[in-house]
Amino acid sequence: RLLQALLDARASEHSMRMMAMKNATDNASDLVDDLTLAMNKARQGAITQELAEISGGVEAMEQ
Repeated sequence: RLLQALLDARASEHSMRMMAMKNATDNASDLVDDLTLAMNKARQGAITQELAEISGGVEAMEQ
């Protein structure tokens, strides 16, 4: 009986650790997705700004 209780406690502890690690992995994946999206938006904004500056320079040269 005592051995079974110890084994059950150990199995429960391992199960909780596995659940915690799965949650941490899921949260990390969500964070990677959010940061990738933010990085892509920032990069696109920089590209748009650069194109606007180039376009403005061309217009200024044509006048």
